[in-house]
Amino acid sequence: MNVVGRLLLLGWLLVSSSMFAYAASESSNQPNSNDLLHFPFYIKEPFTGDLAEIKQRKIIRALVTYGKSDFHLANGQPLGIQVELLNLYEKFLNKGIRRDVNKTKVKIIPVHFDQLIPALLEGRGDIAAAFLTATPERKKQLRFALGNAQDINEVLVSHKETQRPNSWRDMAGKKIYVMAGSSYAEHLAAINRLFKRNKLKAIKIIEGDSKLLSEDILELVNAGVVDYTIVDDYKAHLWAKLFTELRIDKHIRASEGQNLGWAVRQNNPKLQKNLQAFVDQQVKQGSLLGNTLLNRYFEHTAWVKRLANSEDRARFNLYAPFFKKYASEYAFDYLAIVAQGYQESGLDNSKVSHRGARGIMQLLPSTAKQMGYKDLSDPEQNIAAGIKYLDWLRTHYINQDDIDDSERMALIWAAYNAGPTKMKRMRRLAEEMGLDPNRWFGHVEIAAGRIIGSETVRYVSNVYKYYIAYTLASDIEQQTQQ
Repeated sequence: MNVVGRLLLLGWLLVSSSMFAYAASESSNQPNSNDLLHFPFYIKEPFTGDLAEIKQRKIIRALVTYGKSDFHLANGQPLGIQVELLNLYEKFLNKGIRRDVNKTKVKIIPVHFDQLIPALLEGRGDIAAAFLTATPERKKQLRFALGNAQDINEVLVSHKETQRPNSWRDMAGKKIYVMAGSSYAEHLAAINRLFKRNKLKAIKIIEGDSKLLSEDILELVNAGVVDYTIVDDYKAHLWAKLFTELRIDKHIRASEGQNLGWAVRQNNPKLQKNLQAFVDQQVKQGSLLGNTLLNRYFEHTAWVKRLANSEDRARFNLYAPFFKKYASEYAFDYLAIVAQGYQESGLDNSKVSHRGARGIMQLLPSTAKQMGYKDLSDPEQNIAAGIKYLDWLRTHYINQDDIDDSERMALIWAAYNAGPTKMKRMRRLAEEMGLDPNRWFGHVEIAAGRIIGSETVRYVSNVYKYYIAYTLASDIEQQTQQ
């Protein structure tokens, strides 16, 4: 199966409600995994047809970003603001059609944000279902159904402890960290052109890792790792209710009065017209934003702790020499292991889990003993044993030469969390599903969801986020010392 086929297959797997149900259970009527390979051609191959052809196929593919607000999984079910809207659109699209077999079904295909538009143009989806700003550059390639959110301003968001700018001139020469592929970078570039004409230092526009959404970058700002970012004002106000160290500099706007909405290809005018009719008739601004969205999706979520608080800094400084020493011995990036230690215990060596796992790296005494260490109450032994165990997993289970380094680390983290036996099962199932057993993101993590639910997927995602945070913090510290 080619790359496009695998991506479309992934989308089918993620969206089917029946698959969500059996992924979260071990029911005896669960279909054989080999059955998952027999999908129709229109799931495996790219397609760029307009609405009439879509209705004939009875499949419409919605590209979404996987995150806390747009689309995520909870208890085996898809949730999120875009899921809500797509469910409404499916009903709108099938109005008057009684028989289920004749209805057109929305299928969700998750991609990174910076792949929304490329994937749409390549025919890997029919709708880019995200709140996209209709910038002049995007309008050259796409048609928009606007009005999902109206009169939106892109505002500067800062950490409370940064000096508050009075105007854009105060941001000359400063770094602003934004989501990769976003309109924010495009609008900041326009501001830089004005700066150049006025002989001001350019803003340093830093586009984040492709796996980070704007909500993730806001977490980094809240943690004090990043000083400034640009986001839509409704997002800023929503997340400021949860991330209390944020300051919204609403007088500093990268753009204003924007209408946001979904996008389709230029050669799909009938689909665009249908989507716009849906937005105009059924989607009211505010109905799925603000407090409603906050209460529905975020009230019970365990949020990332503030990485930059004094207690965390003290622990980091205390244990960093041990992480550096043993990570170097086994050829790991020490910050990657620090990030894992933070996820495991908050770098608190006094922690003991209900299963008896102990200390910073949350190891069972039996595992530590196998690694040659006995005293897990000693932070150095705890860290050393954890890193040696990571090396053991790499050597015995994640040892293929053709695995990319970043994917290898993600697979090792997953094996650490789920156990090597389950990791073997996950990779075997991924291969049976037509996915790449040597890639975690978007591949083995899908199989992990079927076998053990969301725990390991969430674990790897969190560790990766902490790793980025620590790396950024380290870069900032080094620049300060120069």
